[in-house]
Amino acid sequence: MIVLNGNSLTLHDLKKIARDYEKVDIDTLSKELVLNASLFVQDVVEKGDPVYGINTGFGHLAHVTIDKKEVNKLQENLLVSHACGVGEPLPIETVRAMMALRINALIKGYSGIRLETIMKMIELLNLNIIPVVFEKGSLGASGDLALLSHMSLPLIGLGEVYFQDVRMDTKHAFEKANIKPLPHLHAKEGLSLINGTQAMSAIGGLVLYDTIHLLKLANLSVSLTMEGLHGLTKAFDPRIQVIRNQKGQMKVAEEILLNLNNSTYVKDQDGKRVQDAYSIRCTPQVHGASLDAIHHVLDILENEMNAVTDNPIIFTDSKEAISAGNFHGQPLALAFDYLGIAISELANISERRLERLVNPHLNQGLPPFLAKCSGLNSGFMIVQYTAASLVSENKVLSHPASVDSIPSSANQEDHVSMGSISVRKAKSILDNARKVIAMEMFTACQAIDLREKAQLGDITGKAYAYIRKHIPFIEHDEMMYPHLHMIENIVKSEEFYNAVFGGEIR
Repeated sequence: MIVLNGNSLTLHDLKKIARDYEKVDIDTLSKELVLNASLFVQDVVEKGDPVYGINTGFGHLAHVTIDKKEVNKLQENLLVSHACGVGEPLPIETVRAMMALRINALIKGYSGIRLETIMKMIELLNLNIIPVVFEKGSLGASGDLALLSHMSLPLIGLGEVYFQDVRMDTKHAFEKANIKPLPHLHAKEGLSLINGTQAMSAIGGLVLYDTIHLLKLANLSVSLTMEGLHGLTKAFDPRIQVIRNQKGQMKVAEEILLNLNNSTYVKDQDGKRVQDAYSIRCTPQVHGASLDAIHHVLDILENEMNAVTDNPIIFTDSKEAISAGNFHGQPLALAFDYLGIAISELANISERRLERLVNPHLNQGLPPFLAKCSGLNSGFMIVQYTAASLVSENKVLSHPASVDSIPSSANQEDHVSMGSISVRKAKSILDNARKVIAMEMFTACQAIDLREKAQLGDITGKAYAYIRKHIPFIEHDEMMYPHLHMIENIVKSEEFYNAVFGGEIR
């Protein structure tokens, strides 16, 4: 069980909750903070002084004062009217992450929500009764309003959920689980539930986790390609990396040399050629820059995962409710545009290495397109085509969403981040890049098998052996798509990662 306290949630914790169904609870201090803030909201309601989000309308309607008798209805109306998501439902793992992140923000005690409401969300998460949330509809400012509204509807018995792997009406799921919804929301609770960046943080967080995985696989992929091409290792000398002063570059070069340790397919240097092409020789610089981008985004994301992104923000010590802009998704929008570019570059350089493997003018004496009988057989010719298609699609997707904005709510909300689009684009780029890197591994194994047998590296040898258990050497032309789908599934699996690297992704 992971005990949330609003301050120390990590990306690894989020993955455990989202994908491994780790249960959650909250600490005692957080319960006290929540109680104090909710008492403040009750006091505001009793006094009747207008405070945004508690007893006023929302957005352009902030000037409308709501009668004390209607403040609860106001919050329920907010959820119902703002649940305007469209597109496909988000994966269950993403919504689980959203729920955990929203709980973690609310328990910091700046939102005014009741403990009862938070505990109901924890109950649903721990029972794996997961709201149906549609992927599109957020502008990434005023929070992820539409998406978080769908996440919150089941708390009051509305909307749809997934329960026991079946999508169903919330009321039906609650009957099956023998639980009850909240009778109603109290003042400010609807706004507290939906005014934040937790949808984009959840989508982006899982993308970032998988990107950390992918970077390791990209380093492994170039290592296999170097064995297939009899690559030169001198450019990976630690002294070269140190004098560049870039941490990512140093780490990547170190990993590649570790992957290739004891390999006799590669050479320190070669009298016939003094250097390899950029796509191999510059891998520490290119992959390293992407690694540095990953670390930058991780820092921003984990700060956001433990942040207050509500509005208004309640300060119980000074008895104030201050309207501000912590819901604005610009930090995440910029970061995930950057991450998308960094992932694209991993695929771009991978595709160039794949081209070198199949091109008879570049592949150090291997047959054209790695086919034993070229001409009669096309071999891996179209594998490269497919990779080229994916990297070109990624170039389109890498255009930043964060430079766009469109006003909403009668121009009250006149600058928005488009952060939800940034994270969804990053996910599409990641999916494409993973396919390309998987194709490079598949192609590199074919190239290795066409070489005179030698000693593989300590880590590349493990990867090669695992791949060859599932995918054979391609002797003659055959349908390639089952192998492409298989290699993608292999590189996505934690089993492969653990078998090769000997540990869980951290």
